[in-house]
Amino acid sequence: MASIAVCPGSFDPVTYGHLDIIKRGANVFEKVYVCVLNNSSKKPLFTVEERCELLRKVTGNLPNVYIESFQGLLVDYARSKNANAILRGLRAVSDFEYEMQITSVNRVLDENIETFFMMTNNQYSFLSSSIVKEVAKYGGKVSELVPYEVEEALKKKYEHMYKK
Repeated sequence: MASIAVCPGSFDPVTYGHLDIIKRGANVFEKVYVCVLNNSSKKPLFTVEERCELLRKVTGNLPNVYIESFQGLLVDYARSKNANAILRGLRAVSDFEYEMQITSVNRVLDENIETFFMMTNNQYSFLSSSIVKEVAKYGGKVSELVPYEVEEALKKKYEHMYKK
């Protein structure tokens, strides 16, 4: 059986923490589908299309990583890709409870799809897209938190706040 993983997230925007999980996942699985989801409980800064494009730019050097978007149940998307795994990144213990609930529901929906948790590199354990957006919104330096392409996209989104 081919080892195909789906790595879901809102990626609004993609950070070095996300890339850490994607790159390491690409070393473990034959194919990794990075699936940009529209989380209805969040108000995104970037459109789904913009997030997919940023992800394509920063993962272009990973030949077994594919960027797509999806609406609906993650297990349905995973089945459509013949994926046998869901790859989730964990930053801290606080992430685990939420992730465990989702994993339990996914297991009920399809017991043939396993969830794999990967701890992010310690240097990114504090990092979230929300923090990056907050720093960028007020003109703070985010170059150590996100790739150049994402930093530039953030500047463009927030440039109206600094024009006088």
